Amino acid sequence: MSDFKFSVQQKDIKRRMEGAVDILHKEFAGLRSGRAATSLLEPIMVDAYGSPMPLNQVGNIGVPEPRMLSVQVWDKSLVSAVEKAIRESDLGLNPQTEGQTIRIPIPALTEERRTEYVKIAGKYAEDARVAVRNIRRHGMDDLKKAEKDNEISEDEHHDYSQDIQELTDTYVGKLDTAFANKEEEIMQV
Repeated sequence: MSDFKFSVQQKDIKRRMEGAVDILHKEFAGLRSGRAATSLLEPIMVDAYGSPMPLNQVGNIGVPEPRMLSVQVWDKSLVSAVEKAIRESDLGLNPQTEGQTIRIPIPALTEERRTEYVKIAGKYAEDARVAVRNIRRHGMDDLKKAEKDNEISEDEHHDYSQDIQELTDTYVGKLDTAFANKEEEIMQV
């Protein structure tokens, strides 16, 4: 395996690990921290025009106050569908409709609920760490195969393995930092 081929493989490993970090950030965005954030409503799907559509495609999501979200629904006929989707989203939200605007107060989180959210965040973080370690394992397997097929020497295998391990450590560190930040955000009263 030439240096060029390994650098291509290394870029692919880096891209896939970056993807795991991005997915974790998206999952964290859906976890409530007691403050209003538009990302809280983005995963909600609304039955609109006979098919499910993301909430942000049927109206504008806004944050008029720190503990309040609002959705300005574009089509008057979809207001009740949007309200129903928010109510049934398992987020514990109680929307209030005023014309084509839906106001969603964000209730304060109890200590018990905060602890639950931290556990969920921890599970998301661990899943992401497992994904990064699986990417590392695939990279290492490719190196073993390349050495077995005499495409790289034992020394190159060792050097490339260290590079992959350094990438893994970097991305696991990013995941740990993201989790620590989310935990702090959730536990903040």
